[in-house]
Amino acid sequence: MYDLIENVSKLPLYAFHNSEDDNVEKEIDGCCNGGCPRMSFLNNLLLGQWEDCMNRGLFRYDVTSCETKIISGKYGFIAQLNEGRHLKKRLTEFRIDKVLQPFDKNKFNFTKVGQEEVLFRFEPSKDNKSHYLPSSPVDSREGAPNVVAINVSPIEYGHVLLIPRVLDCFPQKIDCESLLLALHLAREASDHFFRVGYNSLGAFATINHLHFQAYYLSVPFPIEKAPTCRTMSSKEPYKRRVMVSEILNYPVRGLVFEGGSKLRDLSDAVANSCIFLQSNNIAFNLLISCGKRVFLLPQCYAEKQAHGKVNQELLDTQVNPAVWEISGHMVLKRRKDYEEASEQYACRLLAEVSLSENRFKEVKKCICEAANLQFEEDCIKIQQESGFESTTLTQVNSHLRKDCLLLH
Repeated sequence: MYDLIENVSKLPLYAFHNSEDDNVEKEIDGCCNGGCPRMSFLNNLLLGQWEDCMNRGLFRYDVTSCETKIISGKYGFIAQLNEGRHLKKRLTEFRIDKVLQPFDKNKFNFTKVGQEEVLFRFEPSKDNKSHYLPSSPVDSREGAPNVVAINVSPIEYGHVLLIPRVLDCFPQKIDCESLLLALHLAREASDHFFRVGYNSLGAFATINHLHFQAYYLSVPFPIEKAPTCRTMSSKEPYKRRVMVSEILNYPVRGLVFEGGSKLRDLSDAVANSCIFLQSNNIAFNLLISCGKRVFLLPQCYAEKQAHGKVNQELLDTQVNPAVWEISGHMVLKRRKDYEEASEQYACRLLAEVSLSENRFKEVKKCICEAANLQFEEDCIKIQQESGFESTTLTQVNSHLRKDCLLLH
């Protein structure tokens, strides 16, 4: 019998590199960097412990037996048949029409997770170097621990949860420090195929206890391949500036944040945008890609669903479009839907997720103010006045290297 996490005195500890001087544009190892991928120590550790949990039967089903295929079409959506997740996943226990709700200790939360499901603590190191200790005391005087635990209802290989300060029992609500921690996890993994995601309440988070999800998928997400056009940036000197682009030619409207001289620059810009959204009851999802690009995706599917505005045929599939589905990884619960999966279906589903053009424009304007950004036309004027010329400010980018192998 294992102890609950709230009663544990020792846990494995991964202390991550935490230098404020770390450049956010530091190259991430992976298949798209022009060379052979090098697996980081964190990847080896995470996957080794995750597989050990699988061998001990800690998951509700075998996700490695789920069928997966690429849907033909221009986007390359990925479809997975995951009947086990539909039958055995924990049900939502709170309202879906409110993004901010208080933590309720009487409902399921991660303090009730057993020690056997926790892989390790994830804390900043004190010497700006990465370390791993197989057993380390959990000292309450140092604050509640950040933990990485398995998702017992996994979507993909290596599916884990990052739970910031688990014993402090924060509700599902973004703040600057928790988002920075998630970015550090993505950076430390140093793998193009390891993505970190976040679902707000109202955007298909199922547990109201602050957490992020992450897993490995060895093909690009369709949203990662979408072209973008730069629209905003932070009010910093050019080399320190966080750039914000709008996603083009994709069924869901959204923004992509990247740049900044430090990881905190990027984290603060995204977090302040999220704080505005959740404070104004606008549901959203986040995808952290390569540890240096963050997709912010406001959505309204649950809102439409509550008002009876979603087509019944889509509702019958019982697909809840959270961060993975919006990014292009369609987790389907019925064999019929999997066998008939088409790009047309995926686009119809995602079209119901997306904000309207006018509403998105209003949200974008509010985000600009909340995150202390400036619209790109203002950037151009400022740079022209200072004598700085740039021909790349409003160009359309695809964000994939020419030598990157795409699997379709």
